[in-house]
Amino acid sequence: MSKFADKLINLFEVKKIIALMIITVFCILSAKGDIAEEQFTTVAIMIVSFYFGQSTVKGTIKKAIESDIDEVSKASNTTK
Repeated sequence: MSKFADKLINLFEVKKIIALMIITVFCILSAKGDIAEEQFTTVAIMIVSFYFGQSTVKGTIKKAIESDIDEVSKASNTTK
């Protein structure tokens, strides 16, 4: 599959859909004047920082595991 198709499929994860829906609702409420700008900003920053924080942690763990696997395979090749 192409990279675009993979990214499109990943976009439909439940957490991402919920985050996008909440941001959309707060944008609409803010535009209508139902909530204050400060409330919108607080919620938006909270959701975005949580989402990107989770993504960064997952990426870091994945890289660390891949690095450990590479080191183990190199070590096993040198001992043969």
